[in-house]
Amino acid sequence: MVAAFDPNDSVGILDQYFPQTAFFTEFERFDRHLEKIKRAGNPIDYLVVCSPNYLHDAHVRYGLRCGAQVICEKPLVINPWNLDALQDMEIETGKKVLTILQLRYHATVIALKEIVLNAPPSQIFDLDLQYITPRGQWYQASWKGDETKSGGIITNIGIHLFDMLIWVFGAVKNTTVTEKTATKASGTLSLEKANVRWTLSIDAADLAVFQTDKPVRQLNMDGKNWNFSEGFTDLHTESYRQILAGNGWGIEGVRPSVALAATLRGS
Repeated sequence: MVAAFDPNDSVGILDQYFPQTAFFTEFERFDRHLEKIKRAGNPIDYLVVCSPNYLHDAHVRYGLRCGAQVICEKPLVINPWNLDALQDMEIETGKKVLTILQLRYHATVIALKEIVLNAPPSQIFDLDLQYITPRGQWYQASWKGDETKSGGIITNIGIHLFDMLIWVFGAVKNTTVTEKTATKASGTLSLEKANVRWTLSIDAADLAVFQTDKPVRQLNMDGKNWNFSEGFTDLHTESYRQILAGNGWGIEGVRPSVALAATLRGS
């Protein structure tokens, strides 16, 4: 890692891996440094975007202009129309945008996909998805609590779940939203291979029915519970490993889930 930028300078973890990384708390100085190393004949290979959601597309465009492949954390963008502009820039620069869809590497999700692939073509699965992951009071005071900056919990929390559902059970046919507040959302999805009831929540009170104080991430499929609360530890590492090996998912891979989240937010 040759350079990093973050307006928050509490990033001492860099010392555990890349203590010689040039670090900047001002974007302009970061930009100037990258330009200097590029002119010295050492262009960067990858620029990784981990900024707040509403800044992703701008920072991705910056990375492409730098002549780098870009890896962007979820969600790639909040609104689907921003994807078209990024695709134009891919063509213009000859570089690619790749995103982190770590649930696609989760063992439980892979097992579900195998079941669906091996099922009779006419079979439609019945799903109930519960995703309750409590957040403290800081959440609403941060950019994550501002729907214009994060996309609200439907995008900020739900984007990976919606990507997983589409990846496993096929394209979206119909949607409804039955509840949408700052802390929870629920509704139904009709997919090619499944009818889904889904619930998202960051409210700890919603854990009471499960008699636990730990996050609940579970999927009931035709009466059988699939729990994917465990196994998250190394999924980001695997995502990056796959990208560096020449794999990973680009803009078209994320378009269906970005479009679905935007539709649900507007319902």
